[in-house]
Amino acid sequence: MGRVTERRKVLRIRDGAVTTRPDTLVAEEPLEIRLNGKPLAITMRTPGDDFALAAGFLVSEGVLAAASDLQNIVYCAGAIADGSNTYNVVDVRTAPGVSLPDFTLERNVYTSSSCGLCGKASLDAVRTTTRWPIADSPRLRVTPAFLAGLPERLREAQRVFDRTGGLHAAALFTEDGELLDIKEDVGRHNAVDKLVGRALQNGELPLSRTVLLVSGRASFELAQKAVMAGIPMLAAVSAPSSLAVDLATETGLTLVGFLRGSSMNVYAGDDRIVLSEETETAKG
Repeated sequence: MGRVTERRKVLRIRDGAVTTRPDTLVAEEPLEIRLNGKPLAITMRTPGDDFALAAGFLVSEGVLAAASDLQNIVYCAGAIADGSNTYNVVDVRTAPGVSLPDFTLERNVYTSSSCGLCGKASLDAVRTTTRWPIADSPRLRVTPAFLAGLPERLREAQRVFDRTGGLHAAALFTEDGELLDIKEDVGRHNAVDKLVGRALQNGELPLSRTVLLVSGRASFELAQKAVMAGIPMLAAVSAPSSLAVDLATETGLTLVGFLRGSSMNVYAGDDRIVLSEETETAKG
């Protein structure tokens, strides 16, 4: 299996001083995801948690919704001419009776590390109907102070980022602030897929009382992945896209962006944010 990091020689220039030294870089390799033996998608990812990544990807595609939908996931041997295993191809086998969506040629099966769903033919093609609609009852509610403390906790848990500075991260927190899981990957959508896939494997979907935090921006695809897993709140340290806000509004997802220090913007679902009387007065 591939390494999470690799070493490369670099020429380092600092204040006119030139040195040669090894540098630690995050690894990036392709992963082909096959569904019942048929090629479905290729994503550029950081090796590790590949089975969880594949399972989470298929949750967001509407194929899997529970551990019982999954028969097994295996690496494919003989992935290259000499018959050796590259650990870059996985085959997901669904349980008997699991209905599969109609994957047409309109869907581009290549996903890059920066944009997992760039090949979708239209907005309608990615508005997959989830089997886990957001249903946090009683309503999940958190304070701005709670949200403000999450990015630092995410950063403290990013072990590979400390060595490379080149990874996105996604983390799941309970409404009480417990860190449930964290994943790192060169692609932000892969990090989320790894979280969701592991939850599916553990029989924990829907994630109806959790907050998903991502280290970058909140794109439409990340909002969709949250909705497909039944996550009621998505927070990002950077900006959301307009389509992410539209999807959050339509599905009841709380979407928080620009979460930096004590500042944040709530773009949808602000009823899950507990405001003080002073804040309510200023808002009014």
